[in-house]
Amino acid sequence: MPRNTEQRNAIREVLVGTDRPLSAGEILNGAKQSSGGLGIATVYRNIKRLIDEGWLIAVDIPGGPTRYEVADKDHHHHFVCRVCDRVFEVPSCPADLHQMTPVGFKVDDHEVVLYGKCPDCQGKRS
Repeated sequence: MPRNTEQRNAIREVLVGTDRPLSAGEILNGAKQSSGGLGIATVYRNIKRLIDEGWLIAVDIPGGPTRYEVADKDHHHHFVCRVCDRVFEVPSCPADLHQMTPVGFKVDDHEVVLYGKCPDCQGKRS
């Protein structure tokens, strides 16, 4: 079992404390506050280990960098702010996917991404 280092603990704290998908850069910026010598290579190495352990999952948003979030969450979707580029969780899901599916097809998975402005950016120009 991999050991918990100060750096890995700082990365975990950022991901749990932020409660939204974060890019490697966002993880680095947050974790540097409690683990000053942290670099991007160490962040990526720990992200890989946390994914391998099943604690973390990758969130791929078309046209953006991969983000990462804690793996034990219920099914949800994401909202991308077009101004600040942050990604947020959307707890609900479209009502009837089967009604949207073409006749003869069977849905086995889906992903919905919403785009717009977060509350912090609604007064800003895009």
